[in-house]
Amino acid sequence: MADKEKAEMLSKILSALDFVNSVELMEDKTTISNNEQDFFALAGLWENRDVTTESIRQKAWREDVK
Repeated sequence: MADKEKAEMLSKILSALDFVNSVELMEDKTTISNNEQDFFALAGLWENRDVTTESIRQKAWREDVK
């Protein structure tokens, strides 16, 4: 757990600085699922919707920029 030790050391260094009010360590709860069912649950999400790359671009840009 070298990363946790590094995080704790960084926390101590930051806490020692006058302009830092508080330091909070948070656990990384990121998980990557290898479950194919999760992936295929999204299949058909855009079915029967008129979505094209051009329509996405038109909505993304302001009307005065073309």
